[in-house]
Amino acid sequence: MKYLIIILTIFVFTSIFLGLILDVPYSQKLIGFGVMGLFLIVFPLFSYHRWKDKNPKDYMLTKENLDKMRENQKDESKY
Repeated sequence: MKYLIIILTIFVFTSIFLGLILDVPYSQKLIGFGVMGLFLIVFPLFSYHRWKDKNPKDYMLTKENLDKMRENQKDESKY
């Protein structure tokens, strides 16, 4: 998955770069497809890859997590 994301990112940025550099009638389409590929394919794949083994509740501000944060701040302030 990691290598697929890297390859797709290279293709997308190459498409955008070539669209900016080349003076061809379809250069705006190259830029557009590159941007669409980046935001509709590469970014969701990257997000899924980074979050697939994580628990979203660990990152939500619930009462329990706020209490843990307060306890950690008290422990750190002692030193």
